[in-house]
Amino acid sequence: MNSRMDETRHFRIPADAPESAAEIIEVVYQALKAKGHDPIMQMVGYIISGDPTYITSYNNARSLIRRLERDELLEEFVRFYIMEHDKDY
Repeated sequence: MNSRMDETRHFRIPADAPESAAEIIEVVYQALKAKGHDPIMQMVGYIISGDPTYITSYNNARSLIRRLERDELLEEFVRFYIMEHDKDY
């Protein structure tokens, strides 16, 4: 058999990879838009179902969004909405 199959593979996250929820959402949004998808509907589908196939793998978007829990994504969307609409926030 191939001895390489028994070896542990290491994957490194690029130093410029987005880390915050807002940065990840932006990268995923742009990737979905670039591939001709409706980013809002695709992200809603992902949040509701948990099915990562709602998110394109283009530009590593699927891997990025899976770094966050779905409730973290929803919290970020609600926070952004409130900050934009509540001047006292």
